[in-house]
Amino acid sequence: MSLQLNRTEFGDPANTGNVLSKAEALALLDSWVLNDRLKLHMKQVAHLMHCWAAEKLQLDEAGQWRWEMAGLLHDADWDQWPDQHCRKIIEELENRGVDPEILRAIASHGPAHFGVAPVSAMDKMLYAFDELSGLIHAYALMRPGGYTGMDVKGVKKRLKEKAFAASVNRDEIYDALDRAGISVDDTIAFIIARQGSVTT
Repeated sequence: MSLQLNRTEFGDPANTGNVLSKAEALALLDSWVLNDRLKLHMKQVAHLMHCWAAEKLQLDEAGQWRWEMAGLLHDADWDQWPDQHCRKIIEELENRGVDPEILRAIASHGPAHFGVAPVSAMDKMLYAFDELSGLIHAYALMRPGGYTGMDVKGVKKRLKEKAFAASVNRDEIYDALDRAGISVDDTIAFIIARQGSVTT
């Protein structure tokens, strides 16, 4: 099964700046994603994207929401249409006239799978947060205190254990962080400090 998108242009430049409202995006999430664990993952990645846009880039509320929306909907079609992953959600958002920047970030969150290289800061951070967020959450679930008291060293130990959260692709994590030009330690610390606040 190939998930290659076979294109690198998404959406209409005339739609630059167009977004779904938060209510519209959440309604789409709830209707497309039936798996609560996947839904939580998407909300966690969305929160990380929001925090990065606000704290690191000092974007305004509209800019923060663009980043958050990319995170919120990046896996929207994975639950019900895994063989159309990325293609279906991008086409849906294209039909709704969404900003091409958001579409491209979603299209490039797995370059080895979709054939689209992450270029913009939004592209790179969505790719960087996706797999690492999942591994850190899996680690939190096995710890009595969850995220409380979690440290970078503990996460890095799990990162080296290929049997732990085996579905998480370590090569993609390192590739993503390299492309984004950020360190493993700093990214792990950023996620630990923020992700635990998202529980549903």
